[in-house]
Amino acid sequence: MAILRRRRAFILRRASPTAPLGLLALAGPAWAQGGPPSAPDGLDVSGSMRLRYETIDGQARPGFNASDDLLNLRTILSAQYKTGPVKLAAEVYDSRAWLADRRTPVSTNEVNTFELVQAYVAVDAANAFGDGTSLSLQGGRFLLNIGSRRLVAADDYRNTTNGYTGLRADITGKGGLRGTFLYVLPQVRLPDDLSSILDNKPRVDRESFDQVLWGGTVSRSKTIGNAMAELSFYHLGERDAPGRPSRDRSLDTVGGRIIRDPKAGAIDYEIEAIYQFGHVSSSLAATAPRLAVSASFFHADIGYSFTGGWKPRVSIEFDRASGDGPGSRYGRFDTLFGMRRADLAPAGLYNAVGRANIATPGLRVEATPSKAVDWFVGYRLMWLADRTDTFSTTGVRDATGRAGSFAGHQVDARVRTWIVPDRLRVEVDGVWLAKGRFLRAAPNAPTNGDTKYLSLNLTASF
Repeated sequence: MAILRRRRAFILRRASPTAPLGLLALAGPAWAQGGPPSAPDGLDVSGSMRLRYETIDGQARPGFNASDDLLNLRTILSAQYKTGPVKLAAEVYDSRAWLADRRTPVSTNEVNTFELVQAYVAVDAANAFGDGTSLSLQGGRFLLNIGSRRLVAADDYRNTTNGYTGLRADITGKGGLRGTFLYVLPQVRLPDDLSSILDNKPRVDRESFDQVLWGGTVSRSKTIGNAMAELSFYHLGERDAPGRPSRDRSLDTVGGRIIRDPKAGAIDYEIEAIYQFGHVSSSLAATAPRLAVSASFFHADIGYSFTGGWKPRVSIEFDRASGDGPGSRYGRFDTLFGMRRADLAPAGLYNAVGRANIATPGLRVEATPSKAVDWFVGYRLMWLADRTDTFSTTGVRDATGRAGSFAGHQVDARVRTWIVPDRLRVEVDGVWLAKGRFLRAAPNAPTNGDTKYLSLNLTASF
């Protein structure tokens, strides 16, 4: 397992007198997954700074400003020292936000000041179980991106990331067989009170045995033709901590996935089904009754990549995550620590569409006109999986179900271009949510028209 994706970059000026000085850097998901095992020995340092301006009009989530602006700065410094099979790595994230007030939807998703999110030791053992096999062990604080990333991920669009503390093992066997297994304590980002977040106050994140995640995935390439097959299982155990009540989640999540990667002139596809069971408290109250959980998620897409200079790909997609309906069982799907941007929509000020109580078919067109430019446009129709539960991650609900189940139409687009190759990149993301009957008629739905979201991003790397 290699630890660091090597990059060289520029350093941006501070966005504010309160922003940190110096070098900063992004390792992101690829860094957490590992680089080539043949990386040379010695010390390597890399980094990036990402400055983002977001604006939204017609906020879909109740309780927040109808229109809002936010300025985010994410600065990261990463370092690795490698000697033979042993690697030592550390990474600091500094995530800050400005222009917010007390009715801005800002949280630890945007602010986590000067945090050591990674500090670990990794050891690689080639031919551990015979020729062509390998074993990699990792211990400490680290990022994780496992399988489809729908359950365990380090979200890269979001201004902050998900960190984990514990142990990870990666095994490569013969015949395309691979396994990843982990026992970790998810890091709780701190501080999490609104006043401290608005002031960008630093505080060391914590992890404890009050929240534990363990499990893993096993996959095999070319199981069905050229398609890879994967099985996964994760257990999340959670209990109340002093001053921090919880839903006391005890969730077992089992999934299966089949994926054929895109290839020019060929059809590709992905199917993933996940079932979740266990129990959860009905509220944060210490005496709240426990509810049995029965929840599910399903994703399917099929696409075709055309030949030609632009490498265009067209795909049809469908996602369904269960909601909590009437009855004694709890049915709302919990995506654990999964990402959302790659499948559904941006986080940030928008953050309205996630993997919960949603049924959404969609169409996506994407292309890479040159080595410096890539873009996509996606369109989705969105319904509630259960009309009496909160729609996705909006907080909008009609417990009677009278507002119906159609949430609306979403158009989501992104374009990225390298101004200086591998050094400086611009990204523009935009979303238009044409609200359907539910998002207009539900009792707590904001009455502010359709939602329009835009983010402008500038990332410098070294």
